[in-house]
Amino acid sequence: MLALPTRPKTAGKVILLPLNAIQPSPWQARTVFDETEIAALAVSILQNGLLQPITVRKIEGGYQLIAGERRLRACRLAKLEQIPAILGDYDDRQAAALGLLENLQRQQLDPFDTARGLREVIRLWGCTQAEAARRLGLSQPALANKLRLLLLSDEQQALCLAGKLTERHARAALRLPEAQRTAALRHMADAALSVRQADAFVEKLLAAKPRRNSVSMVRDVRIFLNTLEHAVGLMVQGGVAATSSRQEGEGYIEYTVRIPVESMGQAPPAKGTQKET
Repeated sequence: MLALPTRPKTAGKVILLPLNAIQPSPWQARTVFDETEIAALAVSILQNGLLQPITVRKIEGGYQLIAGERRLRACRLAKLEQIPAILGDYDDRQAAALGLLENLQRQQLDPFDTARGLREVIRLWGCTQAEAARRLGLSQPALANKLRLLLLSDEQQALCLAGKLTERHARAALRLPEAQRTAALRHMADAALSVRQADAFVEKLLAAKPRRNSVSMVRDVRIFLNTLEHAVGLMVQGGVAATSSRQEGEGYIEYTVRIPVESMGQAPPAKGTQKET
């Protein structure tokens, strides 16, 4: 279970706030909300009241939500005018870390929202992956495995979610060269493969010999791209929250590597994009 940071001693009492005075959190990890669950929570709130207050902090022009996005949405759906809230004294880093970690611990986020939330927490803390794992109550390999999910492209992540594939399905696909992952994930989803079947499928693909009639240049480009993928993976394992993306166009392959400057402890590198024709 993820360990939550200690709340500051300046955390205040429960107060009633107008719903229209509360602004959303800029650090919300969840990107998709289940409207059916929100509606059910709204009914429960109307019948029983809000059992757990939201957490906010004072900002210019009103208040900013720190934790309790689902509760806030449900109260708005229930047409309530006020909501119980705990007013805390948090700086930006405390507010972001607390909101993200409470969301990660208490909500069933999808694996990619979880990975993005963890990456953001590490960025805000400005610490190594090993230190973040210790603070979060995770092993470093477990944290690294979650962060590695972000090596999948947006399309591949969407395939996983639409096909109800698990984190372990996604990790199996990551063993493949990037060019094979989309088709592999689509097959896993269409054939409703179990995790064990997905692992066996990936093993079969890895064992397959390359076609002899492949163009030499294409083979060389794939080796180069696989080397880049491997390098990004090594950076992630070493505590650098690096990500990569690939896009193919007419006559070129565009490969982008994003390395957060905060995790490197040095000046921002010059921007650049690698293209192969």
